[in-house]
Amino acid sequence: MTIVQPLLALQENDANIRALQQEARDIPIRKTQEKERLRGAKEMLATAQAALKAGQARVSAAEQDVAEQREKITKLRQQQLTLKTNKEFAAINLEIATIEGRIEDCEARQIVAMDALPPARDRVAECEKRLQDETTVVDGYIVELNARLAIVEAELKKAELARQEIVKTLPPGFITQYSRLLIRRWPPVVALEGNACGGCHLTQPPSISHSVRRNTNLVNCQSCGRILYAP
Repeated sequence: MTIVQPLLALQENDANIRALQQEARDIPIRKTQEKERLRGAKEMLATAQAALKAGQARVSAAEQDVAEQREKITKLRQQQLTLKTNKEFAAINLEIATIEGRIEDCEARQIVAMDALPPARDRVAECEKRLQDETTVVDGYIVELNARLAIVEAELKKAELARQEIVKTLPPGFITQYSRLLIRRWPPVVALEGNACGGCHLTQPPSISHSVRRNTNLVNCQSCGRILYAP
């Protein structure tokens, strides 16, 4: 057993803690990304709804135009009842004929607009269905992510408690060195690979390699400061 074996146990536990912490940070990001997937479906639905609304507005506008033109004809016919000459009567008839031509144009526009409504409604229904389906998928995945987050948080708490117990078994000098390295190096404890540091890969002086293999005290890499051990 190497002198750094307790530190390796601590490092293994810390690796687990780091992975759990990273996953706990990633899960809210993944939830946001999943919700973002709905943006496209929502935008498509909004576009379809706007197109339907615009089509309905065109139908209403055409209907309103027809109603207004017919009202003008009604007033002109009432006006004819008061006329005294055929010339005036003929002039009104000509004006009525012109208005009737406008009505035909309005009714043609109305028909075109009404014909466009069913496909527009179908498009809205299609987009609503797509959004509903995607929402169901996303909601289900978010439920899974929430469940995973609860597991991660429980495992993280367990790992942190385990860390406290491991630290109790370490000499104060060991944990001090390890803690200082942990702030700026990962992993803090690495194997000596031949005569090179397993972290920065710098070849160590023979005296350092010998001290590591003697396994009597903590030995640090001459370059990166990591704690070395002989596997």
